Amino acid sequence: TDGAHADCGGQHLLLLCVSRNAVVQQVCGPRLPAGVLLGVDAASFAATCLSVFAFPYIHVGSVKDLLRWCMVVPFYCGMLLTSILALKTAPMSLVIVLRNSSPLCTLLIERFYPEPLRISGYMLGSIFLMIVGAMMYVSELPSKSWQGIGWVFLNSIIAVVDRLLQRLLLSKDQCPVDISKTGVTLINNLVGMLPVGLAAYAKGEIAKLPSVYATLNQWDKFYIAMSCVIGLTISYTSIWAQSLISATSFLVMINANKFVIIGIEACGLHSKALTWFQIWGASLTVLGGILYGKARQWIEQEAERQALLPKALGH
Repeated sequence: TDGAHADCGGQHLLLLCVSRNAVVQQVCGPRLPAGVLLGVDAASFAATCLSVFAFPYIHVGSVKDLLRWCMVVPFYCGMLLTSILALKTAPMSLVIVLRNSSPLCTLLIERFYPEPLRISGYMLGSIFLMIVGAMMYVSELPSKSWQGIGWVFLNSIIAVVDRLLQRLLLSKDQCPVDISKTGVTLINNLVGMLPVGLAAYAKGEIAKLPSVYATLNQWDKFYIAMSCVIGLTISYTSIWAQSLISATSFLVMINANKFVIIGIEACGLHSKALTWFQIWGASLTVLGGILYGKARQWIEQEAERQALLPKALGH
């Protein structure tokens, strides 16, 4: 169906952009002392592009809808800031694997939504498989890799709240706002520039900007530009995907996909070496993500059959 194609297309585009952007941040971020300013750059670039090139597609139904969506903005900004700080102090792989338990939180809370999330034993088993794989991977991390553990945990908590709120306000089956996806993306970036900019000022990064800029080479500038472009794409495609799938499915999808980033970090960037135990753990995480997708597919197919059964009996 068209809805299924849209669902698949939105998820695949989001996964591609997330993978590329994480690599760009990992390559560029550690060399730049002004880490939070990267978030300001990305938000201002996205807000400018949407205002100029996508203005006809911006729709806000009412002030009430705008205020309802503004509840999301603090968590959107918090997720952006803590992800930047986490990647500045911890390896990308630690950020990835420690977020594998977050779908359990969203799974529990989404059971109380207006349209509750249907669950099955296969879904729970796949999530626990991902957690086991993450624990296997983390068990052999060197002690220095745990330096940014606080930022990673904070980022995971904020990400859970952000996904739950976005699902509630975007899905047509829940309590949606009357705002277009382009409008939502613009609000996130436009309103989010203020708190992120204040954080950059508080860290003294704005005062250091001239000296930092003078040290950038052409590749650094290219990576920053790429981060802004891909960040804009992620901002929109994450809204698109979250309107189609549950918060739990969104987090499972992102967590499993990021195994690609672990592989790039180990093989492409050569920034770490993986043991066979870690490789098995990461593989279990990906396998859990695949099994979760199949479990969700079975539940949705069963729901469709139950919906069609009364119509068939009526005839």
